[in-house]
Amino acid sequence: MEITKKVKIGVSACVIGEKVRFDSGHKMNRFVANEIKEYFDYVPVCPEVGIGLSVPRPTIRLMYDEERIALVETKDASRDYTDKMHAFSDAKVDELMGEQLCGYVVCAKSPTCGMERVKVYKKGHADTNGVGLYTKTLMEKMPWLPVEEDGRLQDPILKENFITRAFCLHDFYQSMEGGVTAGKIVAFHSRYKLTLMAHRTESYRELGRLVANVSKYSIEEFFTLYRQGLMDALKNRADRKNNTNVLMHIQGYFKKYLDKDQKAELSEIILQYREGVLPLLAPLTLLKHYLNQYPDEYLSQQQFFAPYPQELRLRYGL
Repeated sequence: MEITKKVKIGVSACVIGEKVRFDSGHKMNRFVANEIKEYFDYVPVCPEVGIGLSVPRPTIRLMYDEERIALVETKDASRDYTDKMHAFSDAKVDELMGEQLCGYVVCAKSPTCGMERVKVYKKGHADTNGVGLYTKTLMEKMPWLPVEEDGRLQDPILKENFITRAFCLHDFYQSMEGGVTAGKIVAFHSRYKLTLMAHRTESYRELGRLVANVSKYSIEEFFTLYRQGLMDALKNRADRKNNTNVLMHIQGYFKKYLDKDQKAELSEIILQYREGVLPLLAPLTLLKHYLNQYPDEYLSQQQFFAPYPQELRLRYGL
């Protein structure tokens, strides 16, 4: 994948090592702060500092308050920051919408930044069904944006999925530089057909129908619908079954070039991937070898082969 500039993503400031937490500490995530920083530009935000809270500061939490969820101090619920946080979140997210962010990594379990399973207290009991107030606004206003929690990035499958989505959205925005046109979106879609098949075949068909009917939409509506459909599709993790279908689809392009033994070897490697014996990298490496030997214009442009820089080594364990 050719990247002409870094991918811009938002981050909870503590995740990249900024000492903004209630105890003057941070929650640095090594993967985000160190391993991928060469490829990403970070836009750090700490909502709690953003509304004027000090470092250090008393802890805060979410609490059911009659008909709403309030953001209050843990030891003094009369100190309520709900309205301030809503106002800050609305203004900050509106500002970020002009940044062309391609992803966002938030701090897990935070009453402001948590994406899911945030504790919400009521009469001493805590439900774990809340969302941080800032992140809730972020996801509501930017529903296409890939959002992931720092802790979940320890999972190699979730990590690879988030990076795939972020690079895909970055590629989409780069492809639209100079002005959005239907032709640019159609060309982009052509490059991501196999990727969409790997993530969700139904979305592959749905987006195909949308692209086929581009003339029915204004360019602004088409852009919005396609971007949302694309990002919704990639939320579905590419599993071994779908990847195998794509690998077999690619295999078909080389039937007329390969001899009996080569066909058998390729089929066996794809099968071993399907059964979990080999990683995805094994059949991909062999298919890339054949693509170099027997070039195909359609296959050569498919981002499925390189959804992000190979130096990230994210497919080694898939």
